[in-house]
Amino acid sequence: MHIVILVLVEVLIVIGLSRLVGLGFRSIKQPLVIGEIVAGIMLGPSLFGLVAPHLAVTLFPPETFPFLNVLSQVGLIFFMFLIGLELNPKYLSGQLEVAVLTSHVSILVPFSLGTLLAVLLYPLVSNASVSFTAFALFLGAAMSITAFPVLARIITENNLQGTRLGTLALTCAAVDDVTAWCLLAVAIAVARTGDFAGAIPTIIASIVYIGLMLTAGRWFLQRLAKHYLRAGRLSQLLLAGIYMAVVASALITELIGIHLIFGAFLLGAAMPKNEDLVRELAVKTEDFVLIFLLPIFFAYSGLRTEIGLLNRPELWLLCALVLGVAIAGKYIGTYVAARVSGINKREASALGWLMNTRGLTELIVLNIGLELGVISPLIFTMLVIMALVTTFMTSPLLEWTYPKRLIRLDVVEPESETETATAGSETYIRPYRILVPVANPSTQKGLVQLAVSIALNHRHPAVVNPLSLIEFEEDYAFESTPVEADRLIAQRRQQLEELINTLEPLETRSCVHPIVRISSNVARETAQIAVLDQVDLILVGWHRPAFSSNRLGGRVGQLLTTAPVDVAVFVDRGSDRLESLLVPYSANIHDDLALILALRLLINHETCMLQILHVLPENRHKDELSYELNMMIEQLPSSVRDRIEIKIVQAPEPIQAVVEASKNVDLTIAGTSRTWGIERQTLGRYTDQLAIQCCSSLLITRRYSQVTAHLASVLTEVSSQKPTLRS
Repeated sequence: MHIVILVLVEVLIVIGLSRLVGLGFRSIKQPLVIGEIVAGIMLGPSLFGLVAPHLAVTLFPPETFPFLNVLSQVGLIFFMFLIGLELNPKYLSGQLEVAVLTSHVSILVPFSLGTLLAVLLYPLVSNASVSFTAFALFLGAAMSITAFPVLARIITENNLQGTRLGTLALTCAAVDDVTAWCLLAVAIAVARTGDFAGAIPTIIASIVYIGLMLTAGRWFLQRLAKHYLRAGRLSQLLLAGIYMAVVASALITELIGIHLIFGAFLLGAAMPKNEDLVRELAVKTEDFVLIFLLPIFFAYSGLRTEIGLLNRPELWLLCALVLGVAIAGKYIGTYVAARVSGINKREASALGWLMNTRGLTELIVLNIGLELGVISPLIFTMLVIMALVTTFMTSPLLEWTYPKRLIRLDVVEPESETETATAGSETYIRPYRILVPVANPSTQKGLVQLAVSIALNHRHPAVVNPLSLIEFEEDYAFESTPVEADRLIAQRRQQLEELINTLEPLETRSCVHPIVRISSNVARETAQIAVLDQVDLILVGWHRPAFSSNRLGGRVGQLLTTAPVDVAVFVDRGSDRLESLLVPYSANIHDDLALILALRLLINHETCMLQILHVLPENRHKDELSYELNMMIEQLPSSVRDRIEIKIVQAPEPIQAVVEASKNVDLTIAGTSRTWGIERQTLGRYTDQLAIQCCSSLLITRRYSQVTAHLASVLTEVSSQKPTLRS
């Protein structure tokens, strides 16, 4: 097979497998990049070469490695440029003195432990052609690395960017990043010259170049930014000039004697941090780099990772020792420094786990070491395992140390005036609360207005929380950086405030408080917020799915199936009126919830009328409302009971009877019942016959908790008279 065709086939396999495995890791709340690194290892001798050696050699012969290496180096250059580009000075604005101390101690401790470990490993896993100084420096640098990009995304996904912990972690990681790259540059210079004395000219030349880039280079880049502001767009000519500068800077640092990646990183760091310029430049660059080039780098690394080299118990013990030193050095160094700086135990521990993240940055360092011959394939494999384990453990240990309920206490969403005013008093009454996931504020006014209609009345405090979750699919996308995430959150909150200002009546707006968060899984995050905020009802809008005929599938189906609170799905037909309600009733718990929500609307709106449609099969002549609901209706004042009509009909097809009755009402409220063609089937799938055919707006209810909670807050004293219902 022609070599070019073979390389293209390899690229096809690499991109496909990287995406597949990456998505699998995201489903278990791990960074997508970890899955992509694992995918690269799977394609190498550790799995593919072990299971199908002949096919592995056919698809990935050694003669294609130089081509993969070139593509991976190009990917690394532009990825490091992106890292430098997103290294925003804003990250250095919070608690800088504490961050500098914590960051440097978190480097010094693992670096020292790494050099001590080198004394043990050097005679066992190195060779005489490598000086001990170079080996010790590289091992120390590998132990000291914190992956700023991965850490930043973990902070964003956990909505920590607005907390003291998140701010401190970002500042520490930014300082750590700059310091660690300087250490690595020294290590590379020593490795290439053989000893520290020989590396001094290289170090001096590097310092001179850094000084030039931060003075003359920055001045030139500022002129470029002004040109961008005048033009209002990033033209192809301007982009070509920037890309040429990236490559030229990378070549200069390579000629100086450090490495290509430093020049690219330095140019990105020196770029003016104009928000629009940085955003447009990152968006134009990142897709091709992250989707095409970076997975090739992972595959190239995976082809050189041979877990089979760890073929003796003592080698696995050494690997465990490497892992233990890496974790202990980073965690203990960070924790002790943070505690000395006055940080409490929980935040210091969480900071330790965050700084222990290594990820892709570590893989870059290790590949440089292997390429220079400083580390052997055996120690390379041990350190790759260390990088994966330390990154994999960050999210679960962070959740254990700093769970979401505690994050919620540090980032407080605005609460209602009623709740705030009474929270500190003995007479505090928990408000009735509805959570309303809002995907598009510009089109979902009807959904929020319905929530207000159900929730708010003059008898009891209530809160409606429009919830907007911003979901990021890519870990390394520029929009998922903390600074950009904050901008998107502020933008979305403004859209929700504009929506709230259109709600009627005017006095209800003070009880509507938006919640905007970052999320990697919208359905799961919505359910978690509902539990943490003690929500009474999740009211979610219906939307037509793009790739499914099941209209109650996707995120709506996930909420119906898994949310541990009552859920209602609103199918909006565009009517603003709520004068006439229809509740088809078949005496199950979901229909009970439908009737209760209808009664809330009836109590809250004095002109509203309710028809309870009791559809009986032709062979049944009588069926009663549940005892629970009869008791509730008995407690309603006569002014409410007089607006209820119970209509009993016999019909061979109950759904058609409901569809016919829905022609004359503003809103139909129905439970997830087989009778109405809305029932849960296998794998959480719901049928949706009534959702398709209903003529009015439709509210589909699924009960989870005790239904009495929805009416207990608005029921008046028990009337002395029994209800006289019209039938």
